[in-house]
Amino acid sequence: MLEVRTLGLEGVLEIVPKRHGDARGYFCETWNAERFAEAGIDLTFVQDNHSYSAAAGVLRGLHYQLPPRAQAKLLRVVRGSVFDVVVDIRRSSPTFAKWSALEVSAEKGNQILVPTGFAHGFVTLVPDTEVLYKVTDIYSSEHDRSIRFDDPDIGIRWPAIAGGFQLSDKDRGAPELAMAEVFA
Repeated sequence: MLEVRTLGLEGVLEIVPKRHGDARGYFCETWNAERFAEAGIDLTFVQDNHSYSAAAGVLRGLHYQLPPRAQAKLLRVVRGSVFDVVVDIRRSSPTFAKWSALEVSAEKGNQILVPTGFAHGFVTLVPDTEVLYKVTDIYSSEHDRSIRFDDPDIGIRWPAIAGGFQLSDKDRGAPELAMAEVFA
């Protein structure tokens, strides 16, 4: 059983798998191709990724891959929590440059589905956060792109983090959306 909620952008979904719990803890199916297809989510995942962030304020993004290696992502947090952001980067879309955000956490057990055509990023809200995500195509450095997390034309309202954000050199040097290569 899945609970599926739309997040205001076409195809961007919050998914909450049912947890079956008892005194020992709980069990849940985080991915079941048949159950997801019944909910209208028919994807083939080919790679799983695991991200660990030691501190609160680690910001990763905004990332995406261009066709023919575009990736949809199904992300969940197995320890800690993140403020997760998705930005529509399809120039022909009526919601181009619009964003949606969701807190994804181990406690909530929720997941976010990021379709192709969207940039994605998150900031850790607590130390020792671990994120797992499935993708529909393999990583390709040739098709990998980034957009500035603080682009004023997008206007993401990131949460305030004591000590500020920690970014990679790649993310710090990412172009703004107006200069980025995006989807048609």
